[in-house]
Amino acid sequence: MVSVRRGGTTATALLALLLTGCGPVAGRQPAALPVGYDSLDGTLKVWPARGNLARDAAATAGITAAVRDWRSPVDDRAHLASSGILYSGEVAGSPLALVAADVPGEAASWLLQLDRDGQRWRVAHATEYTDPGYLVYSDVLPVQQPTGRRYLTSARVERLLGPDGKALPAADGITEPVAVPACQAVAVTATLRPTRSLPRGRAADRVLDLGTGTSAPRYPLVRDETGSGKRALTGLDTCVLAGERGPFGSVPRRIGDRQAPLSVPESWPMAKIAVRSLGSVALGGGEPGELEQLTWESATGTMTAVVYRPAGGGAPVVSPADRSTTLQAYYLPVPGQPLAVLSWRTRDASFAAPPGTTRLVDRPGLVVVAQPDRKQTFSLAGTEKTWYRSVGGR
Repeated sequence: MVSVRRGGTTATALLALLLTGCGPVAGRQPAALPVGYDSLDGTLKVWPARGNLARDAAATAGITAAVRDWRSPVDDRAHLASSGILYSGEVAGSPLALVAADVPGEAASWLLQLDRDGQRWRVAHATEYTDPGYLVYSDVLPVQQPTGRRYLTSARVERLLGPDGKALPAADGITEPVAVPACQAVAVTATLRPTRSLPRGRAADRVLDLGTGTSAPRYPLVRDETGSGKRALTGLDTCVLAGERGPFGSVPRRIGDRQAPLSVPESWPMAKIAVRSLGSVALGGGEPGELEQLTWESATGTMTAVVYRPAGGGAPVVSPADRSTTLQAYYLPVPGQPLAVLSWRTRDASFAAPPGTTRLVDRPGLVVVAQPDRKQTFSLAGTEKTWYRSVGGR
C-alpha cells in the first residue's frame, strides 16, 4: 500500500508530486462523478475505470445521484469533483459500485459501496478513513459482501496473498471471496510492481483486516508494514477491541465542541500496532498471567492500552485506550477484581501513590493497584517535571 501519510510514517519519495486530481472544494458540483480516479504514478493510472458498467452512462448517472444524496453521520456530503468511481460492474451476478468519496467538511475519505435496488442505486455500506486522501493513495480496499470479504486492488498490485498465504484470483481488480473471520485480525499482503515512486516495486506490502464484524463507518484495514500488528493481535477478539470500552473504540470522536458518537472513534487504529510485555502478574493468588501494553497510531496521535492474558488460556482482558503520555493510567476490568494499572518508561523518576494504597504489583515502570472506589491521584516525579494521573471513581 503506497501512501502519503501523516508525520512519523515514512512516505514514498515523490509520490505526492506524482498524484494529481484533487479538485478544489469550492465551486459547482459536476453533473456526474468521474469514472476512475485521476491519479498517476509516473505514466501508470493508479485507479483506472474498472467493471463492465464503467462506460454505462445510465449506471454512472445513478451512482452519482446516490452519492449526491448520501450524507455522513454529521451530515456532510461528498465533493463530487474530487471523488471518483473506482469500480462499477456485476460481481457474482449483482451490481456493485465502489466510490472514493472526498468529504471536506470533516477532512476525511470515505469508501462508499453501492448496490442497486431495482433500477435505483443506493449506498449500502460506508466506511471512513480519517486521513484525507488515504483511499486513493492505497492499493488494497475492502469490499463487504454476504459471501465473504473481497478486495479491490489498484493497478500497482501484481498479486494479493490472502490470510492463508495463497494468491487470490481477481478479475478487473476485484478478488474472489476471501474467508475472513468476523472478529479476528488476519493479514493480506500485496506485491507491488515497479513504478516511478517505487522503482524496485515492493515484495510484501502488508495490511491487517480486523474482521468482517467491523461495523461501519469504521475502516477495517490497518497498515502493518513490519508484521508487528499481526503478532500483537494474536488471540485477541477484534470485536471486543472495537467496543465502547475496548482499546480501539473507547475514545469518542469530537467534531468542533461536540461529540460525534456515530463517527469513527479517535482511538481507531490506522497503523503501527505493536505490543510489549510488562511482565508476568499473579492476581488473586492464581497462576501468573501476562500483562502487555498495546500501542498504535490513530488519526489523532499515538494510543496505548493494556491487555491481561490469564494463565491457562482464559479470555484476555483489555483496557480502554489512553493517549500516549509519560505516565500511563489504565482501567483493567478483571472479573471480580477491577484494577488500575500505571506504567512509565522514564528512568530516574520517583513514583508516589496516595497514603495507604496497597500495591498488588510494584516494579520499576509498573504499579498495579485495586481500582479505587473514588478518584485518587498518583504522581511520577522526574528531575525537572512531575506528572499526575487520577484513577478510580468509575
